[in-house]
Amino acid sequence: MRQTTGQISRFGTLKSLLQRFAFLSLIGLTFALMLIGKADTVLVERARDAVADAVTPVLRVMSEPAAVVSNFVNNLRELAAIREENAALREQNGRLIQWQEVAQKLESENRSLRGLAGLVPEPSATFVSARVVADTGGAFAQSILITAGQSAGVKKGQVVLTGEGLVGRVMQSGLYSSRVLLITDINSRIPVLVGEAGNRAILVGDNGLRPRLLFLGNKTAAAPGDKVVTSGDAEAFPPGLPIGQVARVEEGIYEVEPFVVRDKIQHVRVADYGLSGILAQPPAQAAAQGK
Repeated sequence: MRQTTGQISRFGTLKSLLQRFAFLSLIGLTFALMLIGKADTVLVERARDAVADAVTPVLRVMSEPAAVVSNFVNNLRELAAIREENAALREQNGRLIQWQEVAQKLESENRSLRGLAGLVPEPSATFVSARVVADTGGAFAQSILITAGQSAGVKKGQVVLTGEGLVGRVMQSGLYSSRVLLITDINSRIPVLVGEAGNRAILVGDNGLRPRLLFLGNKTAAAPGDKVVTSGDAEAFPPGLPIGQVARVEEGIYEVEPFVVRDKIQHVRVADYGLSGILAQPPAQAAAQGK
């Protein structure tokens, strides 16, 4: 019994000495590596590269199971998301089928009513796309220069649009370029409809950022937020083109915030709606006839 206790005691002492020796050895090895690194950086870099090359295959093999598990979990999540999306698409498809049936019915009814009324269909518009290359806006005039002219079918008086709404109309048309008069220019006069009630007015530019409404029927004919679209009067513009919305009403002054921001115009569409020659007339005369 005493011999066993003595062996255990010697084993514990030996273990303690080994731990101390290992700790001191690690400290010494650390200092040695630091000295070697200061003395011979090339050797250290080579040793680091060799260790990295040796460890990389091991790490790659060890990471493959984790990658497989991660991919499996991601696939399960994607499968659940696809099932939810598929259910939502089925529901949406059912609603779209119902709307399609309603649209077909309305289209048939509309076609029948047009035939009874003898309505002459409006001509379809043709478009020419162009890029804005210059902005000549200033204190006395506001216009832009676009890269489309008579060679592309652009003519004076044609309507210029973007995806947001009305930009203006062609004021001058050269062979390969055209100048567009903006709706904010002081020479711009556009017959418009305001709000859901469709109150008629004239949109007048003042070389500022917001054109104004004139000749409204009464003082409560417009309120902030009302949409402003072209009326089609005098065939200056086709009806229904979006322009902007009423932004401020104060002491009989109605300011309109255009949908198209002039500083952000990069590309435009020049539209030919087949309107009459009134577009070639001076703005004041065209507006007078529109009244």
